[in-house]
Amino acid sequence: MSKRYVTVGPGAGPNYDWENDHTFVKVSGQDSDGAYTLMEDNLKASFALGLHRHDSHAETFYFLEGAVDFYVDGDWHRCTAGTTMHVPPGVPHACRVAESELARMLMIFQPSGFDGFLAELATMSEADFADEAKMAELNARYDIIPMGPVPAHPDDQT
Repeated sequence: MSKRYVTVGPGAGPNYDWENDHTFVKVSGQDSDGAYTLMEDNLKASFALGLHRHDSHAETFYFLEGAVDFYVDGDWHRCTAGTTMHVPPGVPHACRVAESELARMLMIFQPSGFDGFLAELATMSEADFADEAKMAELNARYDIIPMGPVPAHPDDQT
């Protein structure tokens, strides 16, 4: 009889060590029958994610360590340990590590799917990343609608 639960230890689970973050899948879409994906994201000091939205899935972020400047629907928020940020479908958002320090957060994607996006990215070559049509198709398949760079932060104004 197969087990009806999943246990994933610290530093375990499918993981993707990118230039700007190191992400661990803790509960996959397969584990949750497509209901959600739970990930741990270890953000490196250079992490920034441009403005985008998702039309059919929500994201919830729970911040564990460090600070992240999070732009949501025109507003900036400094998210520190213990903060939760929920972004419903259709709401533009972007983020960057605050003060160029490391940060760590849990992310819930509902319904699941983002783990599949990362798995596909991990198989791609530099030429694939440079192929705008291929990237547009991948983003569309995983409900990622790019909208531009990280917006200007009030602290950046001089």
